[in-house]
Amino acid sequence: MANSTTTVVKGLPPGPAGRSSPEGSQVLSKKKLQDLVREIDPNEQLDEDVEEMLLQIADDFIESVVTAACQLARHRKSNTLEVKDVQLHLERQWNMWIPGYGSDEIRPFKKACTTEAHKQRMALIRKTTKK
Repeated sequence: MANSTTTVVKGLPPGPAGRSSPEGSQVLSKKKLQDLVREIDPNEQLDEDVEEMLLQIADDFIESVVTAACQLARHRKSNTLEVKDVQLHLERQWNMWIPGYGSDEIRPFKKACTTEAHKQRMALIRKTTKK
C-alpha cells in the first residue's frame, strides 16, 4: 500500500501491514452457523462443504466491509474506525440498515428512478443539441 496508515479497530490486535485482523479465528464459527440453521429449520443439516463455503463467504463479507469502512475513516482523516463508517458502507453498498446502532445522521439513500417523461425530455434535448 502506498499510503500506510494504521486504523484502530477496538477489540482486534493489529495484523500484518498495520491492519487489524483476527488471524486464525473466524467471526462465525461452525457451532454458531449450525445454531442459526437450527433456528430456521430444526430438521435441516448442512453438508461439510456447504458449511465451509458459508463460513468463507461470511469472512470475505466482513473483511470487505471492514476494509471499506477503514477507507471511509481515513477519508475523514481519522485513525479510528467508528460505527458511522460501517453504517455508511453497509447502507450505500449493500442497502443494509442496522437499527439501534449509531445515530440518525445517515439517512437511507435511494436513487430517484427516472420517469418516462424525463427520458423523453432528455432524448429531445440530445436530439436538438446534435443539430
